[in-house]
Amino acid sequence: MFIRPSLRSEIRAALHLTFPLAGAQVAQAATGFVDTVMMGWLGQDVLAAGGLSATTFITLLVTASGIITGVSPLAAEAYGVANPKRIQQLTRNGLWLSLLLSLPIMGLLWRMDSLMGYLGQAQSVAILARPYLTVILWGFFPALAFALLKDVVSSLSHPQPVMVIVMVGTGFNAVGNYALGFGHFGLPALGLTGIALTSVIAYWAMFIALVLYLLKQRTLKSYRLFQNLLRVEPPVLRELFWIGLPIGVSFALEIGLFTVTTYLMGALGPEVLAAHQIVFQTIAVIFMVPLGMSYATTIRVGQWNGQQNPVGVRRAAYVGMGLGGFFMILMALLLLLFPRSAIGLFLDLSNPNNAQVVSLAISMFAVAAVSQILDGVQTTAAGALRGLKDTRVPMVLSFLAFWGVGLASGYTLGFVVGLGGIGLWLGQAIGVGCSAILFGWRLGRLL
Repeated sequence: MFIRPSLRSEIRAALHLTFPLAGAQVAQAATGFVDTVMMGWLGQDVLAAGGLSATTFITLLVTASGIITGVSPLAAEAYGVANPKRIQQLTRNGLWLSLLLSLPIMGLLWRMDSLMGYLGQAQSVAILARPYLTVILWGFFPALAFALLKDVVSSLSHPQPVMVIVMVGTGFNAVGNYALGFGHFGLPALGLTGIALTSVIAYWAMFIALVLYLLKQRTLKSYRLFQNLLRVEPPVLRELFWIGLPIGVSFALEIGLFTVTTYLMGALGPEVLAAHQIVFQTIAVIFMVPLGMSYATTIRVGQWNGQQNPVGVRRAAYVGMGLGGFFMILMALLLLLFPRSAIGLFLDLSNPNNAQVVSLAISMFAVAAVSQILDGVQTTAAGALRGLKDTRVPMVLSFLAFWGVGLASGYTLGFVVGLGGIGLWLGQAIGVGCSAILFGWRLGRLL
């Protein structure tokens, strides 16, 4: 006989996971946001180059995080049937997978400035980007390993410490950026290098803090997550990779659309690229809330699925999608009403030299705000599919939506029709809308 969760109890359980997970995601994204804001204080050219570098780093991190996210539905299932040995096994091999993914990506970041020239970026942008890239790469492994442990802790219904750790780390990052980026508190002014160095220290500090919490907290300590840490089990690695790779590809297809669009923006000139960075970094922080909701939906669906309760699975999936859409409606209204408030965080609105960038950013915000509503629905629907361990079909749907529709329409509107940066943002919006329809269709079929 199945437990029939009430709508109220499911919403309460979803919010119990969503608040700390979304808070952690927002705080973590705020690292890149704060970096970009302070890059803007260093000038338009630095904002264009540093913002492009930060976007590249985040794209690679999100893709790799998607692959190790395969641990989340598996750990949630194991928690649902009370199997602590399985959770320990998944954590240990997940850390090894994080290391194996980090090494080649760090090598890519080391050479990324050279590749920028082949991707249509001005030489001045590549020269300014190199100091940031060669430092920030050392924060890749701790950031990825932290994401893995965050998924494990959340699957065990203990997400609150993650939010606290990330908020403290983000606060440190903001102060450190101000100190090392601009030379305050007796420290040297290192510009982009100082901003990257602070982020690396913050990533390592957050990772170590979460490890210590897992070793000390009474309930979590009993799982012995780091026991036999040197023991690698290839079958478990393959299982994590097999489930996680389609998730990582799906993440890469989605954020890859925005990253490729960023490089196309750069081909339209530094002013267009700077305006795009303002809008993209703002949207990226807002998107972290429904992304946190999608992780919570994955966990809730995975826990009910582990108990073989289809009623609970269905209720958790629809609650997650409803919460995601509702939140993004509120955010869209704020962005449509107060775009200049967001732009003012990055640039001096009274400076006539910034007038063109401000005008472009306002127009881009109008398109981005509307697309966020569908983005909230599609990302939580994807979370529900992950909870059902349905990852391969969504990967194909992501390709069709984001690249087959989104990128093609964006390029056509931006370069063929001649709408420039606005056309590229319209293409992204079309791609997001298409993905919402396709993911909703797929979830309806499975439920």
